[in-house]
Amino acid sequence: MTTPLLDARGLVVRFGGVTALDGLDLTVDAGETVGLIGPNGSGKTTFFNALTGFVRLAAGRAQLAGSDITGLDPRRIAAHGIARTFQRLRLLLELSVFDNLMLGQHLVLDHGPWSNLFARGRFTAEVRRQAEAARALLAAFSPGLPARLFEPARALTMIDRRRVEICRALIRDPALLLLDEPSAGMTPDETAELMTDLLAVKAQRPALTVVIIEHDMAVIERVSDRCVVLDYGRKLAEGPYAEVAADPVVRRAYLGED
Repeated sequence: MTTPLLDARGLVVRFGGVTALDGLDLTVDAGETVGLIGPNGSGKTTFFNALTGFVRLAAGRAQLAGSDITGLDPRRIAAHGIARTFQRLRLLLELSVFDNLMLGQHLVLDHGPWSNLFARGRFTAEVRRQAEAARALLAAFSPGLPARLFEPARALTMIDRRRVEICRALIRDPALLLLDEPSAGMTPDETAELMTDLLAVKAQRPALTVVIIEHDMAVIERVSDRCVVLDYGRKLAEGPYAEVAADPVVRRAYLGED
């Protein structure tokens, strides 16, 4: 039997008297794309926060590729190969696209103080190498983005900002990518375009494992191999999208009878 890339067992997170995760078990195989859905407050983002060390587990454990990551701080968890985005865009808009991407490299760049790497007029061979890698990654999402590598992130449209944020998460070639509502703030057309990009990148990186939180069911249906539904911090259902969407329990709890 193949060992899953992610193996989370019995996860419990409490905020005072509120139990946000209630004994959640969830496994994800290498190369799989899992859609995570459920009502607001069902524990989806809390699950991401627990996996990445932003909130403390009251109980349970999590393993990535067989290594126990339970209780580690976010930097050490990232070093194990987990990267994520957030619901609210977290780019530094006054910095360039390149600077924002390089923030995703903070665990592997070892070239002295930040000033040595980014100081004006000191465009070293290492920075050139990183710039070419950044251009290649951006090109996988949008042909026009590499030319804007040294423009401020503020100058980008919302969809391009989202692309840069996902690229920042991918810059270190993580094993597991967690996407928290990547379509937030975008139009339906922009959402469809971004999902096309994501599928193209996934095709180029078949080993990349993705868990995506979304309220747009068209996105979940299009990109996920398997769908997991949470409600009140517990797993309500899981399986192929069509099967889960037809489940009367899921319809009553989240999707609606129509």
